[in-house]
Amino acid sequence: MNLTLRVWRQAGPDAPGRFETYEAKGISEDSSFLEMLDTVNEELIAEGEEPIEFMHDCREGICGTCGLMINGRAHGPELGTATCQLHMRSYADGDELVIEPFRAAGFPIIKDLVVDRAAFDRIIEAGGYVTVDTGSAPDANLTPVPKETADLAMDAAACIGCGACVAACPNGAAQLFTSAKISQLNVLPQGQPERYQRTLDMVEVMEEHFGSCTNMGECEAACPKGISIDFIGMMNKDYRKATFSGRRAS
Repeated sequence: MNLTLRVWRQAGPDAPGRFETYEAKGISEDSSFLEMLDTVNEELIAEGEEPIEFMHDCREGICGTCGLMINGRAHGPELGTATCQLHMRSYADGDELVIEPFRAAGFPIIKDLVVDRAAFDRIIEAGGYVTVDTGSAPDANLTPVPKETADLAMDAAACIGCGACVAACPNGAAQLFTSAKISQLNVLPQGQPERYQRTLDMVEVMEEHFGSCTNMGECEAACPKGISIDFIGMMNKDYRKATFSGRRAS
């Protein structure tokens, strides 16, 4: 298939950006979206032009680095699909695709389609771990975890930190990401001693970089892993308890 691409090009964080038009010719419908961009870049390099910068790593929908806005939708048209898992059979011959980086104040553009998601790292650094001193390593099954609790924690832990939730949100909010990273620990017995301090610390850092949630629900729809907005409700409940009851981990 042949496609017309309108790609955002920006030389650096402070440089002006613009859309450039490229022709992607002879693309197999079995190619992934990133493989299509690889083909375009090979042609640009052969012509002595600078290739399009975009982020990728595992290309298996695990690492979360590949997020793009495609025709105004984070990760493209397929639900539950990261950009690297999106295949060109989702499009038709002759389609025009507008490809942009994730647009959010918390994700400043580095170059072209590459954004800086370090704000997510700072949220994790604020409390996305368990530090309680437990002495020597306990046996694997020493602390019983009910199956429903384990399943809920795994549902939250499915978040790959791609940032689609932020890019899709009209407010540029990161509540879905933050609540998933909080909940994957807060629902487990091992996470209880630091539960409220963790919530306070991570939410406070989140609010430094991102907008506020107004329950639009776009985050859940855009998430390639289907993270539920129920986790936002759980986070808000814990945050209120921690704030108004003065509950902090010792």
